[in-house]
This record gives sequence, C-alpha cells and structure tokens, in this order.
Amino acid sequence: MTVPANLKTSPYVVDPGTRIGHVHLKVANLERAIAFYCELLGFEIMQQLGDSAAFLSAGGYHHHIALNTWESLGGSPPPPGATGLYHTAIVYPTRAALAGALHRVLAARIPLEGASDHGVSESIYLRDPDENGVELYCDKPKESWPRNADGTLAMYTRRLDLKALLNEATDPNLSAGPRDL
Repeated sequence: MTVPANLKTSPYVVDPGTRIGHVHLKVANLERAIAFYCELLGFEIMQQLGDSAAFLSAGGYHHHIALNTWESLGGSPPPPGATGLYHTAIVYPTRAALAGALHRVLAARIPLEGASDHGVSESIYLRDPDENGVELYCDKPKESWPRNADGTLAMYTRRLDLKALLNEATDPNLSAGPRDL
C-alpha cells in the first residue's frame, strides 16, 4: 500500500482514546466455539443468530468477541506459514482474575503454548478449538513498566511463574493449582 504524498508531510498520531473494539472470528463449529469462550472463559452470549453466529460479551457490552460460520462451517485452520490473526488478546482487570482464568484452562486440560512476563503485562498463551491463538493477560501498573534511560518502553519476555500466579486466585473453590506445573 502506498500512502499518498500529502498524507506523509505531517506525522499522524491516532487519538489516544482510540481502542480496539472487538474481534470477529471465523469458526468451523459454532457450538464448540461457544463452549470454549462462554463455558470455559466465561463470556456471555448477547445475541445468537441460529447456528451461524454469536456475539459474546464481558459485562453486558454489545460484544467483545463475535463468532461466525458464514464462510468457515466445517473448515480447517489456516496452514502454518499463512498470514492471518496471530492471537486475540483478552485483558483481565486484575492478576487475581487472570489466575482464576488460568485455573479454569488447566482444569479443562487445555494445553498452554506459553506463559510470559513482558514487563508491562503477564500473559498466558493457548489455542481455541479452531486453532486461533488466544492470549489471556493482565497489565501491570503503568508506573512500573520498564523503561530505557530515554524513557522509551523496554518490554521483554521472561518466564512467568505460573505457581505464583495460581496462588493469586481469589475464588475459594479453586485449589492452589496443579502440583505438576
């Protein structure tokens, strides 16, 4: 894509109030995807269009995640090396909420692809039933983000201590986590 010359003359910075509103995923099986995102991760169905689409929310918003089978019913994931969505990132408001989600994922025997401390956030990586990447994370307080001497961010990727995270869960129905982590 070529940016027209008249748009290159002055640097454009997006309004700081801009945000990503929702993700819309093509899935092979709507019921299976709903089970993952609603029954496992706890999103609520705001609207469902038969067996072809569903709109899911946290906290009653119109939708954070949309699922559809319009072009993908019974389909397969893209092959390795293909372009597309790397992962959907679901932000939890607290470390304790992330710990609760991790407990549920482990109890469901969903394999983890990774767990990282990025300095600015702590993240758990996994795949949904359609092999879409999913990141479950919580931000660290902005004032604690690592910075270089010039003030720019100095994010990193380090091993996340999953046992310590699991111990942060506040739900009394959750154990301290699996012993074999």
